[in-house]
Amino acid sequence: MRDFLFPDRLHIITWNVGGSMPPDDITALLGLHVGDGNTDMYIIGLQEVNSMINKRLKDVLFTDQWSDAFMERLSPFGYILVTSQRMQGVLLLVFAKYYHLPFLRGMQTETTRTGLGGYWGNKGGVSARMSVFGHTICFLNCHLPAHMENSDQRMEDFESILQQQQFEGQAATGVLDHDVVFWFGDLNFRIDELEIPQVKTAIDHNKLNTLWEKDQLNKAKDSEPVLEGFLEGPLKFPPTYKFDVGTDTYDTSGKKRKPAWTDRILWRLRATAPTRPHFYRSHMEYMVSDHKPVSSIFTLQFPYKVDMPLVTIMVEDEWNCVAEATCRFKTAPNFARSSWDWIGLYKVGFKHHKDYVGYVWAKQEEADYHRVEHEVRHELGNLVIVYLSLVCSLPYFLSLYIQVTFTEEELPKGSGDYILGYYSNNTSTLVGVTEPFQVLTMTHFNGEYVKRLHTLT
Repeated sequence: MRDFLFPDRLHIITWNVGGSMPPDDITALLGLHVGDGNTDMYIIGLQEVNSMINKRLKDVLFTDQWSDAFMERLSPFGYILVTSQRMQGVLLLVFAKYYHLPFLRGMQTETTRTGLGGYWGNKGGVSARMSVFGHTICFLNCHLPAHMENSDQRMEDFESILQQQQFEGQAATGVLDHDVVFWFGDLNFRIDELEIPQVKTAIDHNKLNTLWEKDQLNKAKDSEPVLEGFLEGPLKFPPTYKFDVGTDTYDTSGKKRKPAWTDRILWRLRATAPTRPHFYRSHMEYMVSDHKPVSSIFTLQFPYKVDMPLVTIMVEDEWNCVAEATCRFKTAPNFARSSWDWIGLYKVGFKHHKDYVGYVWAKQEEADYHRVEHEVRHELGNLVIVYLSLVCSLPYFLSLYIQVTFTEEELPKGSGDYILGYYSNNTSTLVGVTEPFQVLTMTHFNGEYVKRLHTLT
C-alpha cells in the first residue's frame, strides 16, 4: 500500500457565465499554459449556462457548448469527463486523468432546487460524490439568491441543500459526511455597510483587507453553525462582480451594483489531513460575463485505502494485424460483473467513456471457457485444479484468463495510440484501463510489408 493519496492535486473553477458562449481560449483558466502536468482532477462549476427552452432541448440531444469546450481543451492532455450534472443553468463537470478512473468509485450526483420556493432550478445546488482511492469526496456547486438584503436567505438555502441532498450507501450519506467537501459557486454574498465609492477606493488602492471584515460570508462564518469547519483561502484578488460585459470596469449601468466577492471556493475536512490551497485567484482576462471566473488548486495527502483496480486488462504493446487484436482481463474477487459489461477501444485523447472507436462484450463464450479450462488442466495438472476448486472456486480462477477479441469492423481505420477500458454496467464507469499501446491497421501493416519487400528487391 502506498504512502499518499493520488490524485493529490485538484484544480477547482467556479464561473457565473451569464448566459454567454464559451470564449475562444480557456487555456489560461485551466492553467494548461503552465505545462507542469501535475493536476490530477479538474472540477468545474458553472452558473447561468444558457437555459432557454430551445437551448435546453438541444442540450438534451447533444452536449452543451460549455461542456464541449472543456472536453475539447482537456482531452488532449489525457483528462476524461468522469461525471456531470446539470440543473437548468447550474452545471458541474468532473474530469480526471484516464489512469485514475479505476480508483474513482461510487459516483453519485444530486440536485436541489431552491428557486421559487423550491420549484425552479435557476437557484440551488448540484453535487457529485465519489470515493477517490478509498476516501470520500463531495463537490457541491451552488447558485444562491442574489441581492444585498438576502444574506439570511442564502444561508437558509444552503442549509436546505445540505438537508435534501442524500446519497445511497452506508458511508457518507449526506454532503457533510464525506472526508472532504468542496463548496463553490456564485454564492452571492455581498459587502455590507460600505458605500460603492468606499469599496472602489479600497480596490483601486489595493486595500482589500479593509473589505474582508465587511464581507457577508466572512461574517457568517463566525455566527452560522452550518459553516463550522469550512475554510477558505485569503481574498487577495479584487471582487469578481459586477463588471460591464467585455470590460474590466465595474458596473456603470443604472443599477450600479456594488462590487462583491460573489464567486467563492471553500472546503471542509472531517479529519485533520494535509490539505493546502494554492493560487486562489480570479481571472480578469475573461470578459464574456459580468462575473470573473475564480479558481484554486488544492493538494491533498491521505493514506491509500484502495490501490488495486477492480479489473486488470492485459494487452500486448502492439496490434500489428487483425489476428492480434485480443486482450485478456481478470477481475477482483469482490467485483460484480454484468452481462452488459464491455471493453472499449479508445484513441488516446478520448473525451468520455462513450467516446470509443469500437467495443466488445466482456464475456467469454462457453467454448472458450472449456478451452481455457483444458489448457489450465494441461499446464497445472488435475490435483492443482482440485485444490483451487476448494480454496477459491474454479470458475473464479479460470476467470483470470478471460480473453476477448476485436473483429476487423471494431478496429480503427487509421493507425495510432489507443487504450482499452473496461466499462461496468453496474457502476456506469470505467473500472479498468490499460497503458497506451499502438494499433497498426491491416492496411498499414500490409503496406509496411510491401515496402520492405520492395526495399529488399
